[in-house]
Amino acid sequence: MALTQYQIDAFATQPFEGNSAAVVPLERWLDEELLQAIAMENNLSETAFFVPDGDGFQLRWLTPTKEVDLCGHATLATAHVLFEHLGYDKPVIRFNSRSGDLFVERRGASLAMDFPAQPTQLVDAPEALTRGLGLVPQAVEANVDYLVVVDCEAQVRALAPDMAELSKLDRRGVMVTAPGDDHDFVSRFFAPKYGIPEDPVTGSAHCQLAPYWAKRLNKNNLSARQISKRGGDVGCEVKGDRVTLLGTAVTVMRAEWSL
Repeated sequence: MALTQYQIDAFATQPFEGNSAAVVPLERWLDEELLQAIAMENNLSETAFFVPDGDGFQLRWLTPTKEVDLCGHATLATAHVLFEHLGYDKPVIRFNSRSGDLFVERRGASLAMDFPAQPTQLVDAPEALTRGLGLVPQAVEANVDYLVVVDCEAQVRALAPDMAELSKLDRRGVMVTAPGDDHDFVSRFFAPKYGIPEDPVTGSAHCQLAPYWAKRLNKNNLSARQISKRGGDVGCEVKGDRVTLLGTAVTVMRAEWSL
């Protein structure tokens, strides 16, 4: 069996920026163990698989160790593959996923992804969180992940987390965020429990970050940057119970699996 795979740098304007995702188009779903083995072999934050579904596509995302409910950068990468390589010519792509229907449309040079908002609530900071980050946060909120607020961008940049401690937490991951020097906010994201010590750019985290900062800054259009080593810009628009995330992507590789 031969499968084509594309490797896309998402939330990037040139190769080696943003977050790299593998995208594997399928005609039908393959065995679960094979999908996970492919994702493990790729050893990227996520590998996206999709199959045709009526007028849209079913979309799934796997880390090297498990399947996740929502992934922004791999959705951006998948839409890029459909528009740029597979001849998709409708204005909007509909993806059916574990997080419901997601929609992606072209918006100039960017792709705009319509995702469900994931507003956070104030919580007490678990000991493993403060030990793992090595700081006392300004505030801790939570939804799918912990959202940790600190004072400034420099604190976010200086983080050197203890991944063993963060692996003990009861949620998917930890985002640490602060007002940005040149953006409305900045962040970093850690998910060692899912085989991702630090994710370069995490679209799904902005479904939590954007509502938090929209409320705090009293504005619904926000500029964000994830300040990992690779880094990437994410445009955010909060619209009620939905969040639009804007980004660009570039193709860096095309390969073929022989299985």
